[in-house]
Amino acid sequence: MKNILCFGEILWDTFGDEKIAGGAPMNVARHLVQQHMDVLFASRVGKDVSGEGLVTFLKANGLFSELIQQDEKLPTCEVTVQLDKDGVATYIIPEPVSWDNIQTETSLTKAAGQAAAIVYGSLACREETTKDTLLNLLQETTALKVFDVNLRAPHYTLSTIETLVAGADVIKMNEDEAALLIGGSNSHIKEKIIEFQKKYHPKTICVTRGEHGAIAWHDYEFYEHPGCPVSVVDTVGAGDAFLAAFVSGLLKNEPMQGLIEKACRVGAFVAGKRGANPVYDESLVI
Repeated sequence: MKNILCFGEILWDTFGDEKIAGGAPMNVARHLVQQHMDVLFASRVGKDVSGEGLVTFLKANGLFSELIQQDEKLPTCEVTVQLDKDGVATYIIPEPVSWDNIQTETSLTKAAGQAAAIVYGSLACREETTKDTLLNLLQETTALKVFDVNLRAPHYTLSTIETLVAGADVIKMNEDEAALLIGGSNSHIKEKIIEFQKKYHPKTICVTRGEHGAIAWHDYEFYEHPGCPVSVVDTVGAGDAFLAAFVSGLLKNEPMQGLIEKACRVGAFVAGKRGANPVYDESLVI
């Protein structure tokens, strides 16, 4: 199978005195590796101590390549993570940082052209340079285009989100993001998903519901899973894990009902562990 290209931010998540390598597309890449998929990761770090640390981290996890650009001027991103009493994270994200300046390079264009799928989010598109690079890649490839909405206020505009949605084959969002993008109450979500699909024409739409599982529209049918019981430690990376399992299942042409169930199990497992990338129980990879 061809590679899956994950494009976007890499950063340090700081929890008090602790620093953990993070960023949604990088987390998705790591989870795809655990799903036994072939993965490439594209981003940009600063030429600084923090950037050197991330390069070392990526090498140790098999995700470093020529697609990791280095910026002479902009710093590596360090995010402050705050957890509430339920383990739900909020983020303070500085700007500009190195991944705001991802350039269109020959190696990146080639990787996109040869990919089976490209996974991307909205955060790295907050500045024009990286957004233009991504849009150029999406125009030049036949890969499955997977948009992880992943809104981080105030780092997005609705016009940018609409542009990214319009180019996507697969769209994954959480309930809050769905409320903003498709509107309506949870009781009317199916009608709103259908309206949204008729407007933008993606092949697949998935809305995650936290502890209540997920709903997906695919091939003109709805599929649901009620979620898996879990004692939440923190939610960091749970959505990324869900998406990785979902994408790997799509590329393997797994039946959608089983696929969404597996994705919910993987997301719940990660929510019940500390950090974004706990090592899976092998039963989660079936």
